[in-house]
Amino acid sequence: MTPAPPTISVVMAAYNGAAFLRETIDSVLAQTMPDFEIVVADDCSTDDTLAVLASIDDPRLRVVRAARHGGPAAARTLAMAHASGRFVAGLDQDDICRPDRFARQLAYLDDHPDVVLVTSTIEMVDGKTTRRDPYPDLVDPGEIDWTMELLNPLAWSTTLMRGEAARALMPFERDAYRFAEDFDLYVRIRAHGRIGRIAEPLVRYRMHAGGASQAHEAAMIASAAGVLADRHAALFGAEALPAAMLLSRHAASGHAPPDAATLARCGEIIAALLKAHGACAPGFAERSASQLWWRMARSGVRTGRYSVVAMARARPAFARFGDALRMAMLRDIMIGAARRAGTPG
Repeated sequence: MTPAPPTISVVMAAYNGAAFLRETIDSVLAQTMPDFEIVVADDCSTDDTLAVLASIDDPRLRVVRAARHGGPAAARTLAMAHASGRFVAGLDQDDICRPDRFARQLAYLDDHPDVVLVTSTIEMVDGKTTRRDPYPDLVDPGEIDWTMELLNPLAWSTTLMRGEAARALMPFERDAYRFAEDFDLYVRIRAHGRIGRIAEPLVRYRMHAGGASQAHEAAMIASAAGVLADRHAALFGAEALPAAMLLSRHAASGHAPPDAATLARCGEIIAALLKAHGACAPGFAERSASQLWWRMARSGVRTGRYSVVAMARARPAFARFGDALRMAMLRDIMIGAARRAGTPG
């Protein structure tokens, strides 16, 4: 008799993850909801990853080995091909689940039948330093839709999705968007239902030098821009990719605009997106767009890229002065002025 499929399949790509993998898997084995399987696709690791996996004596863990090293998207797609759960959870090899993660997310999906994928906030851990999620209050599906017009606010290791929707994605993840394959998945799965989020950190997200977010930032910026460019092709036409690169670099990754003209162009792009898509989150879209633009403006002023006068001239109509007053703008102006004064020629 064929056993019933588990409630949840955890799909995980593993590559040279021996240092953290055991702690990650132990956090899954400690879940209060025990009906799951863990499918780990080893992406041709050259360290002790396979030995660590072999040392874990639990029938819910299954390991499949890639024939060649293909990157995280290929490995997750391989794991997904072996997953049989009614729901699919994403988890990276170095992140830690809170014991009630699965129970909380299943309850959320039961209560929200229109939601196809639910995530949560994260607790970011960098050595002994802990930081909170950059979007702690982002939970409304409409507000998530708007935010995804600008950047990716979701963490892969917090995802739980309905299995039928996950299996409808062909392929599950696309390597063409390497290092932003999760963002691409969220955009594609949105066609099958809404995306929700729980405002509690159900996962500890580990920041370390070997992590993809630290080692491959330039590629992540370019790939995320590719996702946005595809999404905005009808709106921006031939300018979709340049516009997406500006959003990915300055809005999502926090790099200061190099000059006031770039800051002004970022404002024009956000204004166009507000006009086209802001109705999905009335009120929130305008507030968040204003706050985002002022954060970008502030970073350029602080680093001395442009003066406060140039910033004021670049300000778009949606950027409210009240949002600037809530930030430490005066200090940034003083620091930036000092840096410009000390710049030769």
